[in-house]
Amino acid sequence: MLGDRELTFEQYIAIVKRRFWWIIIPTICAPGLVYLYSLRIPNQYTSQTLVLVEQQKVPDNFVKPVITEELNQRLATMQEQILSRTRLQPLIERFDLFPKEMGKVPMEDLIDKMRKQILVTEIQADFATRTGGLPGFYISFTARDPHLAQQVCSEITSMFMQENLRAREQSAQGTTDFLAAQLDAAKRDLDDQDAKLAAFKQKYIGQLPEQEQANLSLLGALNTQLDSVNQALARAQEDKAFAQSLLSERLAALQTSPVGEEDPNNLQKNLADFEQQLSILQGRYTDDYPEVIKVKNQIAELKKQLEKKPPAQPVKDPDQSAQLEPPEIHQLRIQIHQLDDVQREKMKEQEKLQQEVPAYQSRVRMSPRVEEQYKALTRDHQTALNFYNDLLSKKTQSAMATDLEKKQEGEQFRVMDPPDLPEKPTSPNRLKFTLVGLAGGLCMGVGLALVFEMKDEALRNEEDVLFYLKLPVLMSLPTISHNNNGHNGKRERSTGIAGDKKEKLTA
Repeated sequence: MLGDRELTFEQYIAIVKRRFWWIIIPTICAPGLVYLYSLRIPNQYTSQTLVLVEQQKVPDNFVKPVITEELNQRLATMQEQILSRTRLQPLIERFDLFPKEMGKVPMEDLIDKMRKQILVTEIQADFATRTGGLPGFYISFTARDPHLAQQVCSEITSMFMQENLRAREQSAQGTTDFLAAQLDAAKRDLDDQDAKLAAFKQKYIGQLPEQEQANLSLLGALNTQLDSVNQALARAQEDKAFAQSLLSERLAALQTSPVGEEDPNNLQKNLADFEQQLSILQGRYTDDYPEVIKVKNQIAELKKQLEKKPPAQPVKDPDQSAQLEPPEIHQLRIQIHQLDDVQREKMKEQEKLQQEVPAYQSRVRMSPRVEEQYKALTRDHQTALNFYNDLLSKKTQSAMATDLEKKQEGEQFRVMDPPDLPEKPTSPNRLKFTLVGLAGGLCMGVGLALVFEMKDEALRNEEDVLFYLKLPVLMSLPTISHNNNGHNGKRERSTGIAGDKKEKLTA
């Protein structure tokens, strides 16, 4: 009788002794029954193969792989594709994997059952690899027949290898096609930017930012040249005015002089004019200047004429005097004609420069606004060019990687160990069944012992009496019994308990 109390170790031992057969019989019978049941379960054989991942044959420094997804993710994707109904149903029908259930059980249930028989186990490496620390994986299949398990495992392995090749080639080709389409679009955009930039340069030729410094330099040179032309024109005008005044004086003097002679007064006046002209020329030029030398010679000639000529006579025939002009007057006319040519030439240069200077000034003023537009165009053009070059490089790399996949020189699966032919069944494990039966029988025996012990109402010792009666002990008398030989035998004691109840306890 257990009750709601804490038992000692001796009390547990006593319970085991009392209920020994209730514990031992289930413990012995259950493993045998379970073992007999396991004999009725059909044997299952597991065929297994090892697939390793071979790295790309060409180093990554030369050809970068297009597929950068880790192998465990790709393996999970391939596993979902291979374990689909379209892949497994033909295997079930071809190998007749479930002959007793075919036609009686829905195909979906058979496919789910076959999925449970396929196991893909990844091999984790301690070192880092390009495949994400996954150097390979195991593929196993369990069937009722060892040869059947081997054949199906071989088929599934081939499906994994073919799917890997197809997926990698398709992914690489898809990447190359996508980059090619993007490259064509980028080229069209770059051509548009080139056309816009060329039209802008043609429209604002001479006003581009890189020509600003040249425009400033040319504008400075044109201003300097214009100043020089203006100064030369002013000198030519002054020289022409001076020569015209001299010519007028000489002609006036010639008209009052006799034919064939020059008036000494006129000679004297001409001498004074030439001396004045010489002083002006010497103020501008050196003594080696041709005009200075020429005037000096004329002054010397006039001085000689003054020494030889007598006083002048009145001029009687002005026309004859005009026909017989002295060389000095003729020289002055030539000089005036030359000065006219110089003046016309300088005026043409002045007009040309005055037209060019505003044009260059306009270019310089327009440079900031043109530069702003030019920078926007060149920035867009450079962006389009960089994008095109980047896509071109990626497309070239992708094309090489695609060619590598087509030649099967990229990352591949290689069967290290072909599917083996199992010699022993992998299930059921009858030893485990027996051990489970043993544990179950022991638990059942202990449970039965506890049930019978809880239903037992017998009081077996003083502790039971004290626990259930809840009465104080008044007196305890030992009893001694004698056997027939006169020796002390079983010793008994009587316990006096307050109340009407008494019981004799055997120790």
